[in-house]
Amino acid sequence: MKLRTLLASAAAAVVFATGAYAEGLVGIAMPTKSSARWIADGENMVKQFEAAGYTTDLQYAEDDIPNQLAQIENMITKGVNVLVIAAIDGTTLSNALENANAAGIKVIAYDRLIRDSGNVDYYATFDNFKVGVQQAESLVAGLKERFPDVKPWNVELFGGSPDDNNAFFFYNGAMSILQPMIDAGDIAIPSGQMGMEQVGTLRWDGAVAQARMDNLLSANYTDKQVQGVLSPYDGLSIGILSSLKGVGYGSGDMKMPIVTGQDCEIPSIKSIIAGEQYSSIFKDTRELARVTVGMVDAMLKGGEPEINDTSTYDNGVKVVPSYLLEPVSVDASNYEKVLVGSGYYTADQLK
Repeated sequence: MKLRTLLASAAAAVVFATGAYAEGLVGIAMPTKSSARWIADGENMVKQFEAAGYTTDLQYAEDDIPNQLAQIENMITKGVNVLVIAAIDGTTLSNALENANAAGIKVIAYDRLIRDSGNVDYYATFDNFKVGVQQAESLVAGLKERFPDVKPWNVELFGGSPDDNNAFFFYNGAMSILQPMIDAGDIAIPSGQMGMEQVGTLRWDGAVAQARMDNLLSANYTDKQVQGVLSPYDGLSIGILSSLKGVGYGSGDMKMPIVTGQDCEIPSIKSIIAGEQYSSIFKDTRELARVTVGMVDAMLKGGEPEINDTSTYDNGVKVVPSYLLEPVSVDASNYEKVLVGSGYYTADQLK
């Protein structure tokens, strides 16, 4: 660890001596390019950091934890001034962040909380509990709209990746709406599968979600129909929809269940337009990038970054000062206004 710290310090000294990065070098560690959402995050940050006069080093780890650790260590050795990290597994970075701290490098957790480390300076994210609330509210609205004469509604639950702290906030937010309805008998969970230990989907893998939906249908729905599926992410929703369509939902007398989502990825918006997926949650990555750039700018200029939450995100060692952005629920009624109207997508991209 001492050798790494010396290397990092030496690299930083070279940077400042040569003036190669006059305004500062920002290391950006992203989890994967398999999700369009993370590609957009990376592109938006690079664009906004460079507009603010910073040099960036953007790396994607393709959901490989050792790869992300190596990329972060490499950024430390290069002498970055700040690390912006969207962790694959938020519990695996403690040693790397010790090295960063020893080298005087500030750390911002980006959208995913980094756990079990005191060396996380700030957290930029969305109101993740509210994301779950909005998903559940949309699910219930869709159930009332599409299945007004059915009670209880048969619903199945999907969670995100158990190694992503956000997944628990999404699930808990959703259950704050759904659990009272389950208790009242308005919603049934025929599989009985509840809780993140049962419904979590490792690495947010759509193929895993599709296989689980196949199993749920064959084991629990031979003599009944499912009316709703809580899905926390569009990549899972597409897999779930494939499973549902594979056994006839969306045709004949089998109405398509209400399926939620998140991130407003193009395949899911097209699915919403086609009347399959019911809704998604829009998290404007341009705004998240803007907040993150503002945090970095303030820190490197000796100021205090703007934050609006100092109590929610305890990472096991400290409560990380955070800035929470507002998510927006999107469905067939407002996707055009929210997504096209804001310039996030063009109308042609959604055809």
